[in-house]
Amino acid sequence: MSKSGRPREFKDTAVIDAAVEVFRTNGYETCSTDDLCKQTGLGRGSLYNAFGSKHELYEHALRRYHEVGIQAQIEILEQEGPVKDCLRSLLEWEIPKGEEADSRGCLLINAAGERAKNDPVVEKIFKQHVDLLEQAIWKAIRRGQETGEISNVKSTDELAGMFLSSYYGLRVIFPATMNYALAERIIDGTLDTIF
Repeated sequence: MSKSGRPREFKDTAVIDAAVEVFRTNGYETCSTDDLCKQTGLGRGSLYNAFGSKHELYEHALRRYHEVGIQAQIEILEQEGPVKDCLRSLLEWEIPKGEEADSRGCLLINAAGERAKNDPVVEKIFKQHVDLLEQAIWKAIRRGQETGEISNVKSTDELAGMFLSSYYGLRVIFPATMNYALAERIIDGTLDTIF
């Protein structure tokens, strides 16, 4: 910390990661400055000096969540081995087991539902995430078609769109229900339709 009491740098990932957790838990509208200060360890003045506003911190949190999440999802889809295993791994990525189970859901999906219609920043980040993920899914499905693993006659575009829809549906349904049997049926049905 500097002599003036300001935090080192507002880009400190630990602060932004802490804000991600607060926004995942509370959403944007019900998240208070006190919640953010408590979780990030910054005082109110430091928080505003570093970020300017709650919305600016929210933007940093969304971007961080997007960057970490899209990288992880693309890595899953680009793994060596059968495409079916890659697609299953991606579907299962959001179905945590045991103590890791978390009903808060995806920050980006929650943000899109809460604010995308009225907040161009949220809309832009969510759209960017979906576009990048759809491209990665398209490439994985195309790879499966080229190797003969996927013999479905539907186009790559149709299969990628269907998978993306099932994936996002699962990411909304599971946190709301925590129903593992339903999640497994969705996963198996999605893969059976493609393969």
